[in-house]
Amino acid sequence: MAKLLYVTGIGPGKSEMMTREAARALHECGAVAGYSVYAELVREEYPDKEYIITPMTKERERCELALKKADEGITTAMVCSGDAGVYGMAGLVLELSGKYPEVEVYIIPGVTAALSGAAVLGAPISHDFAVISLSDLLTPWEKIEKRLRCAAEGDFNIVLYNPSSKKRKDHLRRACDILMESISPDRACGYVKNIGRDGEEAHILTLKELSEAELDMFTTVFIGSENTFKLRCRDRDMLVTRRIPVNEG
Repeated sequence: MAKLLYVTGIGPGKSEMMTREAARALHECGAVAGYSVYAELVREEYPDKEYIITPMTKERERCELALKKADEGITTAMVCSGDAGVYGMAGLVLELSGKYPEVEVYIIPGVTAALSGAAVLGAPISHDFAVISLSDLLTPWEKIEKRLRCAAEGDFNIVLYNPSSKKRKDHLRRACDILMESISPDRACGYVKNIGRDGEEAHILTLKELSEAELDMFTTVFIGSENTFKLRCRDRDMLVTRRIPVNEG
């Protein structure tokens, strides 16, 4: 009998935004492994599974437990918010999988927050964009600063993951200050909280206003390029990045 571990991106959280392949993996598995918040997003729809849950910062332990469970012959799904390969567990599982040669690992993609959040705001990343996490748990802040400056100087649309937390309350403000070294404070920006979940809310604002916003880990931030603008469409404001020049006549 095959020993299977699905490393599964579940999208923003609600089942409608999960791929059919991800839903099939969760239906087939006997055990679900994941960070507590993400595991709870699927527990209601898949209550009959065995759940293997670890807190934040216990990623290696979580991956080891999932591989061990699969090695025991229990088909297992490691669930990741968004996409399994974008700040998810896909890479770490593959690194550790050599210790479990009989386990077949399948990476199942999902809709990452850069895409699902952009859809809520309109079309803010329809040209070249960079994705940067402001969490310095695994990346030195000095390197994050360098990435911010390079993305700003290259006029990328920028998507920020993990903009703030209880321990990193000033990271978003510091990031905005760095960006304003080469970007106008009036640059069109936006953010979406709780994408695809209860309490979803979207806001469009300037870079200067963004620097003063109080956000959390469940918020994704979008910073426009020179071609990004606010557009009034069907009684709501939307954020659009122009990719193709408008023919003036």
